[in-house]
Amino acid sequence: MRIIGGKFKGRRFNPPAKNWPTRPTTDYSKEGLFNILYNNWDFEEMKMLDLFGGTGNHSYEFISRGCKDVTYVDKFGGCISFVKKTAETLEIEDNIKIVRADVFKFIEKTNLKYNYIFAGPPYPLPRLDEIPDMIFKYKLLAEEGWLVVEHNGNHGFKDHPNYFDERQYGGTIFSFFEYK
Repeated sequence: MRIIGGKFKGRRFNPPAKNWPTRPTTDYSKEGLFNILYNNWDFEEMKMLDLFGGTGNHSYEFISRGCKDVTYVDKFGGCISFVKKTAETLEIEDNIKIVRADVFKFIEKTNLKYNYIFAGPPYPLPRLDEIPDMIFKYKLLAEEGWLVVEHNGNHGFKDHPNYFDERQYGGTIFSFFEYK
């Protein structure tokens, strides 16, 4: 895993491989996504939510580019430990809130709003298709904000009322949502 931009550009981290429940976004697809984000957002002014945060890959990219308010959510203890250790290594503990929780329960209970929400769930997750509906139902997205859901070709969101774009990088698809 490599940070591709910002002040930590080039830093590499190796999550433990044994029983690791993650699928980190490839550098190729991450570069494509961050090119889009860079041209549309001021990272320093964002409040970002990283759902199914796994290795923390997206959280580190946002902080590396100047985001000072990142919330990372995952339920796996190994992931939480890895992200805490990495945050200490990068000395970014003040910029990241690490939450160990089931993502669906977190969505239902939080009362915070975010400018940008990234959801990178496991592709075979049975409830993956519910994520956009839940984000809008519980009003986690700020009025001008974006939700990006990472998925593969087994899922499609083009008929969702808040969908506005899709980008594909190899087998990785990013669907974009906003308030209409």
